[in-house]
Order: sequence, then structure tokens, then C-alpha cells
Amino acid sequence: MPVDDLWYLSKPGPDKKRVKSSKHGRGMRWRCRYEDAMGNPRARLFELKADAEEFDVQARARLAPETQLDQPARNVGFLDYSSRWRLSRETGWAVETRRRVESNVRTHLVPVFGNSPLRSITLTEVLEWLANQLGDGKPKSSIKLYFELLDAILAAAVADKAIRDNPCAGVRLSKVLNGVSRAPKWIPTEEQVLRLFDVVPARWQGTLWLGAGAGLRPAEALGVEEGERCFDFAEEELHVVQQLRYSPQTHGGFYLSGPKSGSSGTVDLDAVVAEHIREHMREFPPAELELTDITSGEEKKRTVRLLFTTRHGNPITDRIWSREWGKWRAAAGWPDIEHAGFHALRHFFATTLISQHVEPQEVQRALRHKTLAMTLETYVHWWPKRVRQRGVIGAALMAATARR
Repeated sequence: MPVDDLWYLSKPGPDKKRVKSSKHGRGMRWRCRYEDAMGNPRARLFELKADAEEFDVQARARLAPETQLDQPARNVGFLDYSSRWRLSRETGWAVETRRRVESNVRTHLVPVFGNSPLRSITLTEVLEWLANQLGDGKPKSSIKLYFELLDAILAAAVADKAIRDNPCAGVRLSKVLNGVSRAPKWIPTEEQVLRLFDVVPARWQGTLWLGAGAGLRPAEALGVEEGERCFDFAEEELHVVQQLRYSPQTHGGFYLSGPKSGSSGTVDLDAVVAEHIREHMREFPPAELELTDITSGEEKKRTVRLLFTTRHGNPITDRIWSREWGKWRAAAGWPDIEHAGFHALRHFFATTLISQHVEPQEVQRALRHKTLAMTLETYVHWWPKRVRQRGVIGAALMAATARR
């Protein structure tokens, strides 16, 4: 453990009592082991156990002075470090390799990352850079070359203890370059979504609001129930904790399970969506059903007041839902393709957030993705390009001159 008692051995004696060490009664008693700013193992001695434990907490949080980089090391910039990295390795390179690496760093990396501190380069920034490269129509082979160069520089920075982690390590480049296998193949426009609302029966329109307005998957929308388990209207929150499934063989019919891939979570409930859900419950009172619930991992029967049922008060099966969805889709003029299902509304929700410049972390939270990388890779082609500002310094100085 990080805090050791140097006056006693860690193992008790045959009589189960503590055994004094050779250092007993001499020198400071408590030792705290930690890693310094460069990742090297270190130890510090204390008279009191409370002081040792307090230092341990500070060291773990990287707040102790011994664990922090000095200011120059903390602020080493990308431009400065990449130059040192290149010059220190040129000896073993052919002349053409030297020229190509210098040109690629200067032309394709420095304009993006400049001399910003290495520690400020994040996974999000790397993925946004890749998205912009793809959006600009750069050849995939070239993007791969530039990324591998960036990866090599940042990996060296980790080895040199200039940064703790390499943000490129979290990028699955092959998926990004191939458009990402999970990337949506088709996303409806606002007008196409409105046309869907025009043709879907009122009894089921609430599911559309949950899909297009909250990003729920079809089974999650069909599984929402009345009450605080799913809705907190006062706090404008939606708890996505279950989905409706159908298996006559396993659970005797309809049952509730956890959301896909364990993506339970609480998301914001848009005021407009909330009002439409309230209106739905007034027009179509929830149906009270006895369902099997396995969301906790244990199978149990409980009474559930489902929001969406047929006019006879029954849940809708996957087969019937798919059949009806095909009719609604055709009536709305949506393409007759696999990717024009209910899940397309979830993609509409995500890309609408992105187009409104919502922070990537907030989009991840709204979609309940496990990792930010999953969100960024899925919608890599939809992230707006950053416009690099020019003439900022000149404009500031000119404005200062005008004020004199």
C-alpha cells in the first residue's frame, strides 16, 4: 500500500501480533510511496500517519508539488517539440525522408496544432482534425500518413514524460477512414421528419417525439411508462432505463429489459417534447399491464403503465411495428431502404445537436454512448469545420492604436 509503517513488519508473527522491524524507534515512522511528475517512483517520510495519508491523497490527485511538472515542461508546445523530435531522429533517415517529414509537419500538422501545449491536444481535437481532412476531400492514404506522423510525435512525448497519454491511442483510424461502419447511411431532413408526423396516427406520434426529440431507440420509446421511473417533468429529465422486448419462448411474451449495450442514463427532456408527451397521456391514458421486468438482472413481475399500446391496450410486437412503420414511411415519401427505420430519427436528433454546435461531450451524454470516441466516429462527417481565424493580432493592435 502507498503508506507504510516502517517500525513494524507487514506480516504478523506466529502469535498473530505485529513484529517490530530493525528501524523501530529510529527515524520517521511513516513512508508514502508515489510517482513524481515524470512518472518515476519516489518515497517521502513523515512523523505522523495523518500527514502521510494527506500527502498520499494529494499525490494521487496530482496536486502535490512533487507530482507536478514545472511550468516550462508543462507548457512545451507542439511546434517546439515536433522540431526537436524531427531533428533528433534525422540522422538515421534518408535525405528524401527528411524532406518529406519536415514538409508534412510544417504543412499539415503545425497549421492545425500550432505551438499549443502538448497536454492541451485531446482525443476530440484529433478526431475533429481527421473529420476536417475527410471533409476537405484529402486522399485517405495521405490522411493516414499525417495521422501516423502525429501519432509518432505524441508517442515520443509520452516516452519523454512531456505528456501522460497519447490522444491518438484512442483513435481507430481504419474505421474513421472507411466512413465508420456504424455511421448512418441515411438521415431524414427536417421536412421529411415533419411529413412523417403528418401520416403517423396520433396514438403513436409520441414515439416520434421521443425518437427525434430525445434520441430514443424504437424499443426504448415503446418501453417508457408513466411515472417517475421514466419521467421527471419538474426537472426536465428523461430516465432511459428500459426497453420493451417480445419473447414468447423465454419470458412468455412481452417483457422489459435494460437498454441496448447497457446504455441506461438520464437525458434532458426538451420542453416541447415534454408537452407532447403530456398531451399524449391525456388523449391516450396509459394502459396498466403485468409484465416481466429483468432490468435489475433478476426476473420479477410488476405492474407497468405503458404509454404506447394498441387501441385494445396491448403492447405492439416487433413484427406488427415493422409492418406499420413500412406503411408510414411510404406515405411520408421516405426511401424504401433498410436505413430509413425508426433509428433514423435518433440520427436526426444527433446531427441536429451537432449542427447547433452542441459540445461533443453533451452529444455523447444525450445519446448515452459509452465513449466520446464512439460519438465522434459515428458522426465524424457531420461535425462542423473549424474556421481558422486570421489577422487576430493585427486587428487587436490596430484597435488599440485607434483608442490612443
